[in-house]
Amino acid sequence: MLGELKPHDVEDLLTRANVGRIGCYAAGRVYVVPVSYAYDGESIYAHSADGLKIRSMRAFPRVCFQVDHFVNLANWSSVIAWGTYEELGGALEERASSLLVSRLGPLRAIATAMRDTRVHGVALEASRMTAFRIRLKEKTGRFER
Repeated sequence: MLGELKPHDVEDLLTRANVGRIGCYAAGRVYVVPVSYAYDGESIYAHSADGLKIRSMRAFPRVCFQVDHFVNLANWSSVIAWGTYEELGGALEERASSLLVSRLGPLRAIATAMRDTRVHGVALEASRMTAFRIRLKEKTGRFER
């Protein structure tokens, strides 16, 4: 049976999942990239090294976010949401870091990435790491059981 997720099921999936996909407009085409994230009931929080994803969201801040949970091909749920990209600094960056650590665990790659500025063991300039949130404005979900 196919169906539409109820609002509380949409919120539950956004809260439970660890990895989602950001869809943005990049260099004349749609670009979809996975990110680990935390969700606070209003916004998606993540961080990234400077690259195509960050540059694209700066240029076109209206983005899409998608997350799913698959048990098998006949038992899955998926949420898609639309929102606006915002870069974070100061206290908001600290909050984002804290949310990510509390949600994803004290993994070195997550807990210190915004401060160590190392990606896959390669040092980056401190200014090249970006904490951001996507303020969600619209959410919908589907399922099959």
